[in-house]
Amino acid sequence: MKIGIPCEVKKGETRVALVPSMVGELSGLDAQVLVEKGAGSKACFSDQQYQDAGAQIVPDATSLYQQTDVVIKVQPPTFNETLKSHELDLMLEDITLIGFLSPTTNRELVERLLSKRITAFSMELIPRISRAQGMDALSSMSTVAGYKAVLLATQYSGKFFPLLMTAAGTIPPSTVLIIGAGVAGLQAIATAKRLGARVEAFDTRPAVKEQVESLGARFVEMELPKETETAGGYAKEISPEFIKKEREAIGSRLLKADVVVSTALVFGKKAPLLITEEMVKTMHKGSVIIDLAAEQGGNCELTQPGEAVQRHGVTICGPINLPSSMPVHASLMYSRNITNLVKHLYQKKDRQLDFTDEITRSCCVCSNGELLSEIVKGAFL
Repeated sequence: MKIGIPCEVKKGETRVALVPSMVGELSGLDAQVLVEKGAGSKACFSDQQYQDAGAQIVPDATSLYQQTDVVIKVQPPTFNETLKSHELDLMLEDITLIGFLSPTTNRELVERLLSKRITAFSMELIPRISRAQGMDALSSMSTVAGYKAVLLATQYSGKFFPLLMTAAGTIPPSTVLIIGAGVAGLQAIATAKRLGARVEAFDTRPAVKEQVESLGARFVEMELPKETETAGGYAKEISPEFIKKEREAIGSRLLKADVVVSTALVFGKKAPLLITEEMVKTMHKGSVIIDLAAEQGGNCELTQPGEAVQRHGVTICGPINLPSSMPVHASLMYSRNITNLVKHLYQKKDRQLDFTDEITRSCCVCSNGELLSEIVKGAFL
């Protein structure tokens, strides 16, 4: 079995799907690892490091794709500007593809995968069960994003985060409001607290209150519906009436917030709009909003994906692909996740995929020209 690691061609992507230290683990599956020349350079991993780990360096994507059985990527296959061809057109039929695929929102890609009879596994669809935790790349990348979001906020804020006792007087700590206490939100809370800020957090899931408070933040209370979480551990889409109540609860805290980090997402859906323009107007001048939901529409009405804009004296930043701003550790974490998945998929000596297994079945988008994922089927209906 030959496993291929290509260069990521999407603009701005600096991560690599497999780091040199993981090559040996895949080689243990009696597999040969092929790495495109320069694939790890943006994440500070040299071709020599891959060779020293036992991988073979191939000169270009065409050579790589024409001799691999399994392709491991970070971003979904896209058009390669250098080769003037779509990455999927370069791949052989009936291969296996593993990576982030955005299958619920990228219908064209799914149809291409089906037409080439590619067996595709999406890292977004890893089930949130105990034995799949080591494969959960969404959580890993959310950890990176939550951490970096707070550092980004310090760049735009004109205030110190911690309480400072100086000869020029006492400077009070900044107040940071975190919206959404998932993995990204909890990491943002922890980072803001480490920097000395006064932190509050809001989430529609009452079960996270204990986690929020364990990190030293204050949980913003409100009346919550009974079911706010899916069986898979994701936040559920809720009614417009409840969204209105959410905005009221959040709005009452915006008046005092110096920084807001918004992370609220509903899996496979557009991000809920939680901060309206009228709410932004109530914030004091110099406040900062970091909207981590920008790629899915944004939690703030004024968010511009990929840009930092000023509206009503408030800086609103909609960062795209924050994990790529920390390519070394983001690649290390993602590589561990995907290595665990590959080892799970091919644990049998005959390398036959076991679709009776919950992890294998749940994260497989399609195989042999057949759409298998119920989640993807539901998104396309």
